[in-house]
Amino acid sequence: MSGSARPGHLSVDRLFGSRVTFDGFVTTCIIVLNWNGLPWLQRCLPALAAQSPAPTEIRLVDNASTDGSVEWVRLHHPNVRVIALEQNVGFAAGNNRGAAGATADALVFLNNDTEVECGWLAALVEAARQPRSPAMVTSRIVYWDRPDVVDSAGDGYLRCGGGFKVHHGQPAATAPGSREVFGACGAAFLIRREWFERLGGFDESFFMVYEDVDLAYRARLQGATIWYAADAVVKHGGSASMGRVSDLSVECGQRNLELVWLVNSPQEVLWRSLPSHLAYTLLAAMAFFWQGRFGAWWRGKRDVWRLRGEIRARRRAVQHTLTVDWRDLWRLMEPRWIATKRREKRFDFNPD
Repeated sequence: MSGSARPGHLSVDRLFGSRVTFDGFVTTCIIVLNWNGLPWLQRCLPALAAQSPAPTEIRLVDNASTDGSVEWVRLHHPNVRVIALEQNVGFAAGNNRGAAGATADALVFLNNDTEVECGWLAALVEAARQPRSPAMVTSRIVYWDRPDVVDSAGDGYLRCGGGFKVHHGQPAATAPGSREVFGACGAAFLIRREWFERLGGFDESFFMVYEDVDLAYRARLQGATIWYAADAVVKHGGSASMGRVSDLSVECGQRNLELVWLVNSPQEVLWRSLPSHLAYTLLAAMAFFWQGRFGAWWRGKRDVWRLRGEIRARRRAVQHTLTVDWRDLWRLMEPRWIATKRREKRFDFNPD
Protein backbone atom coordinates (compact mmCIF):
# COMPACT_ATOMS: atom_id res chain seq x y z
CA MET A 1 0.00 0.00 0.00
CA SER A 2 1.11 3.54 -0.63
CA GLY A 3 1.56 6.06 2.13
CA SER A 4 -1.48 7.83 3.51
CA ALA A 5 -2.56 11.16 2.07
CA ARG A 6 -5.55 12.68 3.79
CA PRO A 7 -8.27 14.45 1.85
CA GLY A 8 -7.38 18.09 1.23
CA HIS A 9 -3.65 17.50 0.97
CA LEU A 10 -3.17 17.22 -2.80
CA SER A 11 -0.28 19.43 -3.83
CA VAL A 12 -1.06 21.25 -7.08
CA ASP A 13 1.64 23.17 -8.91
CA ARG A 14 0.74 25.03 -12.07
CA LEU A 15 3.81 24.58 -14.22
CA PHE A 16 2.13 22.63 -17.01
CA GLY A 17 -1.08 22.37 -18.99
CA SER A 18 -2.15 24.32 -22.06
CA ARG A 19 -5.45 26.15 -22.25
CA VAL A 20 -7.25 25.98 -25.59
CA THR A 21 -10.94 26.68 -26.03
CA PHE A 22 -13.16 23.57 -26.16
CA ASP A 23 -16.07 24.57 -28.37
CA GLY A 24 -16.01 28.04 -26.81
CA PHE A 25 -16.81 26.74 -23.34
CA VAL A 26 -14.49 24.43 -21.50
CA THR A 27 -10.96 23.03 -21.66
CA THR A 28 -10.32 19.39 -20.86
CA CYS A 29 -7.32 17.40 -19.69
CA ILE A 30 -7.67 13.63 -20.13
CA ILE A 31 -5.60 11.53 -17.74
CA VAL A 32 -4.95 7.89 -18.65
CA LEU A 33 -3.36 5.70 -16.00
CA ASN A 34 -1.29 2.79 -17.29
CA TRP A 35 0.53 -0.24 -15.93
CA ASN A 36 1.83 -2.75 -18.48
CA GLY A 37 -1.11 -2.01 -20.72
CA LEU A 38 0.53 -1.63 -24.13
CA PRO A 39 -2.04 -3.77 -26.01
CA TRP A 40 -4.85 -1.69 -24.52
CA LEU A 41 -3.15 1.64 -25.27
CA GLN A 42 -2.92 0.73 -28.94
CA ARG A 43 -6.71 1.09 -29.09
CA CYS A 44 -7.30 3.58 -26.26
CA LEU A 45 -5.12 6.46 -27.49
CA PRO A 46 -6.17 6.47 -31.18
CA ALA A 47 -9.81 6.67 -30.07
CA LEU A 48 -8.99 9.68 -27.90
CA ALA A 49 -7.14 11.36 -30.76
CA ALA A 50 -10.25 10.97 -32.94
CA GLN A 51 -12.57 12.85 -30.55
CA SER A 52 -14.19 15.97 -31.92
CA PRO A 53 -13.84 18.52 -30.50
CA ALA A 54 -10.41 17.33 -29.42
CA PRO A 55 -9.29 17.36 -25.79
CA THR A 56 -7.04 20.23 -24.81
CA GLU A 57 -4.44 17.88 -23.41
CA ILE A 58 -3.90 14.15 -22.94
CA ARG A 59 -1.63 12.89 -20.19
CA LEU A 60 -0.46 9.31 -19.76
CA VAL A 61 0.65 8.40 -16.24
CA ASP A 62 2.74 5.25 -16.34
CA ASN A 63 3.06 3.22 -13.12
CA ALA A 64 6.56 1.83 -13.84
CA SER A 65 5.56 -0.42 -16.73
CA THR A 66 8.06 -2.94 -18.09
CA ASP A 67 6.29 -3.72 -21.38
CA GLY A 68 7.56 -0.78 -23.43
CA SER A 69 4.41 1.30 -22.98
CA VAL A 70 6.26 4.56 -22.41
CA GLU A 71 8.50 4.16 -25.43
CA TRP A 72 5.57 3.22 -27.68
CA VAL A 73 3.50 6.23 -26.62
CA ARG A 74 6.38 8.66 -27.09
CA LEU A 75 7.03 7.26 -30.58
CA HIS A 76 3.47 6.93 -31.87
CA HIS A 77 1.64 9.65 -29.90
CA PRO A 78 4.14 12.50 -29.41
CA ASN A 79 1.35 14.93 -28.49
CA VAL A 80 0.54 12.90 -25.38
CA ARG A 81 2.38 14.13 -22.32
CA VAL A 82 3.96 11.12 -20.61
CA ILE A 83 4.48 11.14 -16.84
CA ALA A 84 6.67 8.12 -16.17
CA LEU A 85 6.75 7.11 -12.50
CA GLU A 86 9.63 5.12 -11.05
CA GLN A 87 7.35 2.80 -9.08
CA ASN A 88 3.76 1.60 -9.15
CA VAL A 89 1.97 3.98 -6.79
CA GLY A 90 -1.52 2.63 -7.52
CA PHE A 91 -4.68 4.12 -8.99
CA ALA A 92 -5.29 6.96 -6.54
CA ALA A 93 -1.77 8.37 -6.31
CA GLY A 94 -1.11 7.80 -10.01
CA ASN A 95 -4.15 9.81 -11.04
CA ASN A 96 -3.27 12.54 -8.58
CA ARG A 97 0.17 12.80 -10.20
CA GLY A 98 -1.53 13.11 -13.55
CA ALA A 99 -3.82 15.91 -12.35
CA ALA A 100 -1.05 17.92 -10.69
CA GLY A 101 -0.46 21.18 -12.51
CA ALA A 102 -3.39 20.85 -14.90
CA THR A 103 -5.08 24.17 -15.72
CA ALA A 104 -7.98 22.84 -17.79
CA ASP A 105 -11.52 23.54 -16.62
CA ALA A 106 -12.30 19.82 -16.44
CA LEU A 107 -10.24 16.74 -15.65
CA VAL A 108 -11.28 13.51 -17.35
CA PHE A 109 -10.01 10.26 -15.85
CA LEU A 110 -9.90 7.21 -18.10
CA ASN A 111 -8.66 3.66 -17.60
CA ASN A 112 -6.14 2.36 -20.12
CA ASP A 113 -8.29 -0.70 -20.94
CA THR A 114 -10.95 1.40 -22.64
CA GLU A 115 -11.98 2.52 -26.10
CA VAL A 116 -14.20 5.59 -26.19
CA GLU A 117 -16.86 5.91 -28.84
CA CYS A 118 -17.30 8.85 -31.20
CA GLY A 119 -18.74 11.84 -29.38
CA TRP A 120 -17.88 10.54 -25.91
CA LEU A 121 -15.98 13.61 -24.73
CA ALA A 122 -18.48 16.03 -26.25
CA ALA A 123 -21.28 14.21 -24.40
CA LEU A 124 -19.46 14.52 -21.06
CA VAL A 125 -18.83 18.21 -21.60
CA GLU A 126 -22.40 18.87 -22.72
CA ALA A 127 -23.70 17.16 -19.58
CA ALA A 128 -21.40 19.33 -17.46
CA ARG A 129 -22.84 22.45 -19.12
CA GLN A 130 -26.42 21.79 -18.03
CA PRO A 131 -28.08 24.23 -15.58
CA ARG A 132 -27.48 21.89 -12.61
CA SER A 133 -23.71 22.31 -13.16
CA PRO A 134 -22.75 18.84 -11.90
CA ALA A 135 -19.37 18.52 -10.24
CA MET A 136 -18.87 15.11 -11.85
CA VAL A 137 -20.20 13.39 -14.97
CA THR A 138 -19.86 9.65 -15.42
CA SER A 139 -19.97 7.61 -18.64
CA ARG A 140 -22.05 4.69 -19.85
CA ILE A 141 -19.50 1.88 -19.66
CA VAL A 142 -20.10 -1.30 -21.64
CA TYR A 143 -17.95 -4.40 -21.98
CA TRP A 144 -15.32 -4.36 -24.71
CA ASP A 145 -16.18 -7.86 -25.97
CA ARG A 146 -19.91 -7.51 -25.21
CA PRO A 147 -20.99 -3.94 -25.96
CA ASP A 148 -24.62 -4.96 -25.53
CA VAL A 149 -23.98 -5.48 -21.79
CA VAL A 150 -23.46 -2.63 -19.31
CA ASP A 151 -20.57 -2.62 -16.88
CA SER A 152 -21.61 0.63 -15.21
CA ALA A 153 -24.30 3.27 -15.65
CA GLY A 154 -22.84 5.27 -12.79
CA ASP A 155 -22.07 4.27 -9.22
CA GLY A 156 -24.65 3.70 -6.53
CA TYR A 157 -24.28 3.43 -2.77
CA LEU A 158 -26.13 0.93 -0.59
CA ARG A 159 -27.77 1.87 2.68
CA CYS A 160 -25.83 -0.99 4.25
CA GLY A 161 -22.58 0.84 3.47
CA GLY A 162 -21.14 -0.39 0.19
CA GLY A 163 -20.79 0.69 -3.42
CA PHE A 164 -22.21 -0.93 -6.52
CA LYS A 165 -22.34 -0.36 -10.28
CA VAL A 166 -25.74 0.75 -11.53
CA HIS A 167 -27.26 -1.64 -14.13
CA HIS A 168 -24.16 -3.85 -13.93
CA GLY A 169 -24.40 -6.93 -16.14
CA GLN A 170 -27.75 -5.85 -17.59
CA PRO A 171 -28.63 -5.30 -21.27
CA ALA A 172 -27.55 -1.96 -22.70
CA ALA A 173 -30.92 -1.72 -24.43
CA THR A 174 -32.66 -1.43 -21.04
CA ALA A 175 -30.09 0.89 -19.40
CA PRO A 176 -31.47 4.07 -17.81
CA GLY A 177 -31.27 7.41 -19.57
CA SER A 178 -29.19 10.34 -18.37
CA ARG A 179 -29.96 11.17 -14.74
CA GLU A 180 -28.49 11.97 -11.35
CA VAL A 181 -26.55 9.16 -9.67
CA PHE A 182 -24.79 8.83 -6.34
CA GLY A 183 -21.28 8.58 -7.79
CA ALA A 184 -19.07 8.30 -10.85
CA CYS A 185 -17.24 5.16 -11.95
CA GLY A 186 -13.48 5.79 -11.89
CA ALA A 187 -12.95 4.03 -15.23
CA ALA A 188 -14.29 6.99 -17.22
CA PHE A 189 -15.58 10.23 -15.73
CA LEU A 190 -15.25 14.00 -15.82
CA ILE A 191 -14.80 16.23 -12.79
CA ARG A 192 -14.55 19.98 -12.67
CA ARG A 193 -10.98 20.83 -11.75
CA GLU A 194 -11.99 23.23 -8.97
CA TRP A 195 -13.96 20.40 -7.35
CA PHE A 196 -11.06 17.98 -7.66
CA GLU A 197 -8.74 20.45 -5.97
CA ARG A 198 -11.36 21.36 -3.36
CA LEU A 199 -11.69 17.66 -2.43
CA GLY A 200 -7.94 17.14 -2.37
CA GLY A 201 -8.05 14.62 -5.19
CA PHE A 202 -8.17 10.88 -4.65
CA ASP A 203 -7.27 9.59 -1.20
CA GLU A 204 -3.92 7.94 -1.84
CA SER A 205 -4.17 5.60 1.13
CA PHE A 206 -6.71 3.59 -0.88
CA PHE A 207 -4.09 2.50 -3.46
CA MET A 208 -6.85 0.95 -5.61
CA VAL A 209 -10.57 0.00 -5.39
CA TYR A 210 -13.24 2.29 -3.88
CA GLU A 211 -11.23 5.46 -4.41
CA ASP A 212 -13.89 6.67 -6.88
CA VAL A 213 -16.68 5.90 -4.39
CA ASP A 214 -14.79 7.81 -1.71
CA LEU A 215 -14.25 10.84 -3.97
CA ALA A 216 -17.93 10.97 -4.91
CA TYR A 217 -19.13 10.54 -1.31
CA ARG A 218 -16.90 13.38 -0.13
CA ALA A 219 -18.22 15.55 -2.96
CA ARG A 220 -21.79 14.66 -1.94
CA LEU A 221 -21.10 15.78 1.62
CA GLN A 222 -20.33 19.22 0.22
CA GLY A 223 -23.47 19.45 -1.88
CA ALA A 224 -22.14 18.30 -5.26
CA THR A 225 -24.42 16.96 -7.98
CA ILE A 226 -23.20 13.93 -9.96
CA TRP A 227 -24.66 13.10 -13.36
CA TYR A 228 -24.75 10.02 -15.58
CA ALA A 229 -24.44 10.82 -19.31
CA ALA A 230 -26.06 7.92 -21.15
CA ASP A 231 -24.68 8.99 -24.53
CA ALA A 232 -21.05 9.14 -23.36
CA VAL A 233 -20.23 5.53 -24.22
CA VAL A 234 -17.00 3.70 -23.39
CA LYS A 235 -15.99 0.11 -24.06
CA HIS A 236 -14.15 -1.33 -21.06
CA GLY A 237 -11.89 -4.35 -20.78
CA GLY A 238 -12.69 -4.71 -17.08
CA SER A 239 -10.11 -4.93 -14.27
CA ALA A 240 -7.23 -5.47 -16.65
CA SER A 241 -4.53 -4.65 -14.10
CA MET A 242 -5.60 -6.81 -11.19
CA GLY A 243 -8.19 -9.26 -12.46
CA ARG A 244 -11.96 -9.16 -11.97
CA VAL A 245 -11.71 -11.25 -8.79
CA SER A 246 -8.28 -11.61 -7.16
CA ASP A 247 -6.82 -11.64 -3.68
CA LEU A 248 -5.59 -8.09 -4.23
CA SER A 249 -9.00 -6.80 -5.33
CA VAL A 250 -10.73 -8.56 -2.42
CA GLU A 251 -8.27 -7.28 0.19
CA CYS A 252 -8.32 -3.69 -1.09
CA GLY A 253 -12.06 -3.72 -1.61
CA GLN A 254 -12.92 -5.08 1.83
CA ARG A 255 -10.57 -2.65 3.52
CA ASN A 256 -11.62 0.39 1.54
CA LEU A 257 -15.37 -0.11 1.70
CA GLU A 258 -15.04 0.14 5.49
CA LEU A 259 -12.95 3.31 5.20
CA VAL A 260 -15.56 4.94 2.96
CA TRP A 261 -18.41 3.97 5.29
CA LEU A 262 -16.69 4.87 8.55
CA VAL A 263 -15.04 8.11 7.44
CA ASN A 264 -17.66 9.64 5.17
CA SER A 265 -21.04 8.63 6.60
CA PRO A 266 -22.69 11.32 8.76
CA GLN A 267 -23.49 10.09 12.26
CA GLU A 268 -27.20 9.58 11.53
CA VAL A 269 -26.44 7.57 8.38
CA LEU A 270 -23.80 5.53 10.19
CA TRP A 271 -26.15 4.42 12.97
CA ARG A 272 -29.08 3.72 10.65
CA SER A 273 -26.93 1.58 8.40
CA LEU A 274 -25.13 -0.30 11.18
CA PRO A 275 -27.45 -3.36 11.49
CA SER A 276 -27.52 -4.00 7.75
CA HIS A 277 -23.78 -3.30 7.51
CA LEU A 278 -23.05 -6.03 10.05
CA ALA A 279 -25.24 -8.45 8.08
CA TYR A 280 -23.51 -7.38 4.84
CA THR A 281 -20.11 -8.04 6.41
CA LEU A 282 -21.11 -11.49 7.66
CA LEU A 283 -22.53 -12.51 4.28
CA ALA A 284 -19.38 -11.29 2.53
CA ALA A 285 -17.21 -13.36 4.89
CA MET A 286 -19.26 -16.45 4.11
CA ALA A 287 -19.10 -15.81 0.36
CA PHE A 288 -15.34 -15.31 0.30
CA PHE A 289 -14.84 -18.40 2.45
CA TRP A 290 -16.79 -20.39 -0.12
CA GLN A 291 -14.66 -18.87 -2.91
CA GLY A 292 -11.41 -19.71 -1.14
CA ARG A 293 -10.52 -16.05 -0.54
CA PHE A 294 -11.33 -15.71 3.15
CA GLY A 295 -7.69 -14.85 3.90
CA ALA A 296 -7.85 -11.79 1.64
CA TRP A 297 -11.17 -10.76 3.24
CA TRP A 298 -9.65 -11.10 6.71
CA ARG A 299 -6.52 -9.09 5.83
CA GLY A 300 -8.70 -6.25 4.59
CA LYS A 301 -10.78 -6.14 7.78
CA ARG A 302 -7.68 -6.52 9.96
CA ASP A 303 -6.15 -3.45 8.34
CA VAL A 304 -9.24 -1.43 9.27
CA TRP A 305 -8.78 -2.31 12.95
CA ARG A 306 -5.12 -1.37 12.77
CA LEU A 307 -6.02 2.00 11.25
CA ARG A 308 -8.74 2.83 13.80
CA GLY A 309 -6.88 5.84 15.22
CA GLU A 310 -6.26 7.32 11.80
CA ILE A 311 -9.85 6.61 10.78
CA ARG A 312 -11.15 8.64 13.73
CA ALA A 313 -8.91 11.57 12.80
CA ARG A 314 -9.89 11.41 9.13
CA ARG A 315 -13.56 11.17 10.04
CA ARG A 316 -13.38 14.36 12.09
CA ALA A 317 -11.75 16.20 9.20
CA VAL A 318 -14.20 14.96 6.55
CA GLN A 319 -17.34 15.45 8.65
CA HIS A 320 -16.25 19.02 9.26
CA THR A 321 -16.92 19.65 5.53
CA LEU A 322 -20.55 18.46 5.73
CA THR A 323 -22.95 21.05 4.27
CA VAL A 324 -25.99 18.92 3.37
CA ASP A 325 -28.80 17.31 5.34
CA TRP A 326 -28.11 13.62 5.99
CA ARG A 327 -31.66 12.84 4.83
CA ASP A 328 -30.77 13.98 1.31
CA LEU A 329 -27.87 11.54 1.26
CA TRP A 330 -30.02 8.74 2.67
CA ARG A 331 -32.60 9.23 -0.09
CA LEU A 332 -29.87 8.77 -2.72
CA MET A 333 -28.79 5.43 -1.25
CA GLU A 334 -30.19 2.09 -2.42
CA PRO A 335 -32.27 0.31 0.27
CA ARG A 336 -32.53 -3.05 -1.57
CA TRP A 337 -28.97 -4.06 -0.84
CA ILE A 338 -29.43 -7.84 -0.77
CA ALA A 339 -31.14 -8.00 -4.18
CA THR A 340 -28.68 -5.49 -5.66
CA LYS A 341 -25.55 -7.34 -4.55
CA ARG A 342 -26.99 -10.74 -5.44
CA ARG A 343 -27.69 -9.55 -8.98
CA GLU A 344 -24.23 -7.98 -9.29
CA LYS A 345 -22.36 -11.02 -8.01
CA ARG A 346 -24.44 -13.45 -10.03
CA PHE A 347 -23.22 -11.73 -13.20
CA ASP A 348 -19.59 -11.44 -12.00
CA PHE A 349 -19.33 -15.16 -11.38
CA ASN A 350 -21.61 -16.30 -14.21
CA PRO A 351 -21.24 -13.63 -16.92
CA ASP A 352 -22.67 -15.85 -19.66
